[in-house]
Amino acid sequence: MAKISLGSTFSIFHSRHIRPPLAGCHVTKMTVADHHPSLEVVGGARDRFLPSLHTNLRLPYNPFPLIAWNRHVETIFASFFRSTPQVRLRRECLRVKDGGSVALDWISSDHRRLPPDSPVLILLPGLTGGSQDSYVRHMLTKANGKGWRVVVFNSRGCGESPVTTPQFYSASFLGDTYEVVKHVGARYPEANLYAVGWSLGANILVRYLGKESHACPLSGAVSLCNPFNLVIADEDFHKGFNNVYDKALASTLCKIFKKHALLFEDMGGEFNIPLAANAKSVRDFDEGLTRVSFGFKSVDDYYSNSSSCDLIKHVKRPLLCIQAENDPIAPSRAIPREDIEENPNCMLIVTPKGGHLGWVAGAEAPLGAPWTDPVVMDFLEYLERGASKTGKFLGDSEAVQCSSGELHHIEV
Repeated sequence: MAKISLGSTFSIFHSRHIRPPLAGCHVTKMTVADHHPSLEVVGGARDRFLPSLHTNLRLPYNPFPLIAWNRHVETIFASFFRSTPQVRLRRECLRVKDGGSVALDWISSDHRRLPPDSPVLILLPGLTGGSQDSYVRHMLTKANGKGWRVVVFNSRGCGESPVTTPQFYSASFLGDTYEVVKHVGARYPEANLYAVGWSLGANILVRYLGKESHACPLSGAVSLCNPFNLVIADEDFHKGFNNVYDKALASTLCKIFKKHALLFEDMGGEFNIPLAANAKSVRDFDEGLTRVSFGFKSVDDYYSNSSSCDLIKHVKRPLLCIQAENDPIAPSRAIPREDIEENPNCMLIVTPKGGHLGWVAGAEAPLGAPWTDPVVMDFLEYLERGASKTGKFLGDSEAVQCSSGELHHIEV
């Protein structure tokens, strides 16, 4: 069960030219009939974004028989049996300001094949997840097939990313995200930047969007299976069958930790290294290591102050959120519906089924890409078309120059 993953963690140091994705675009007023009643579609930006998605959203959400009848069956099936597209990747290890490292995986030939202004899509996988995961690979290949330059952001210790300091990542820590976005933007200054995050990675992405607000250099983003409220998610994580996911994730976190245990040998203070190394739950790991590393008084304090639900109201870039009503790990009751409905930049789609990172439905079910992938690409291409019509403008923050990180390249 250790393969199941949740989502991952993460002032812009320079300002870059980005294009307003929607300025000048024709907006058509749509009615409820323009999406199938099996889907919940709400949000302050609903009338702006829905026209770009009507091809997929007018059809009923039809989960694949036998697999999607139970949310746990669908979650586990997608994790273990969904196909994983084969792609040759080029790894770039980026050394960040505090001496830590993250791994960026690019498609090998793209730096020669694609023009410099091709849109760039940054992928933020789930907790313990990385570029090896099937849901990441499907999104990567689908976007690349449409001419997008795609890079997977593997957090510290994930996807075999090196750990070079006694600190992993967390739901609260955005430092690595700032540096990755800055680095990618500096490498492709003529391109628009977008991002897609899953589960805890989605939580981090939405927190980043809210923190950056008007200064955000991304031209748009998509959040999938976002737990939104980590306190509520933690409550549900200890109920019934969810304990299986909890133990599986804790086991994977322990394996990552033990690979780098020497870095943590002399940690004193409130750190409980034996608890983290032998954690039986994600909460144990966070109590022994994560919450202390990032300065929180307790695990509940950490979860409460790391939830993206509190920052939705500050998001100023186009954001599409897709959730499954029956998600066992990202509870529907945690979705900040009111804030999404009041934010003119956000739209929410809730499917009746899908499990966690499942969505075994649509044309490619049961072994192919999840139902969400074509919806995500329709949304991103809509934003990019609007951007290409209107040209570029200078971002909100002032341009500053900063030194580049330490880079290493390897084929994976």
